[in-house]
Amino acid sequence: MKQEEKWIRSILHRGSTKAADQLVRAYYDKLYAFIYRQVGCKEDALDLTQDSFIAALRSLASYDPAKAGFGTWLCHIAAHKVIDARRKYRPVTVPFDEEDIRTPEDFTDVLADRELIRQMEEYVCRLSPELQEIFRLRIYAELPFPKIASVTLQPEAKIKAQYYRLIKRLRKEFEDHE
Repeated sequence: MKQEEKWIRSILHRGSTKAADQLVRAYYDKLYAFIYRQVGCKEDALDLTQDSFIAALRSLASYDPAKAGFGTWLCHIAAHKVIDARRKYRPVTVPFDEEDIRTPEDFTDVLADRELIRQMEEYVCRLSPELQEIFRLRIYAELPFPKIASVTLQPEAKIKAQYYRLIKRLRKEFEDHE
């Protein structure tokens, strides 16, 4: 039996805070990175990571390991937290890091790339939550289509079709930026 299954059972049956702490620690870095890549702000990513773990622990009884792995299920919850946060606030631009600035040519490229990413994120935020979730799980969590289908309870063919239609729309919308 996997360690995470023992922790989950211990949390559900005994309310073990130690097991909950261990489960959070095991997935914290991965989930934080998944969220940070989407919001680009350390403070927002920390808040959303915490919110995601709270939501996951509260709904742990509904977790079904036959449908998805725990990490995938956790990314599913986090994707919805990011979508909800995006609805409440305008999209956040990704801050510049000092190492991104090398030469004037590189700086111009970085600015153009950051602006394109910001515009694409704004575009995706206007889509349905279901389509945003597919996009976020595929792009930011790098999940394969079968896992996305499993966690969203949709047929894999439908997930692929929606994803590739969205990518085609993004390419058409932003082809001038390439």
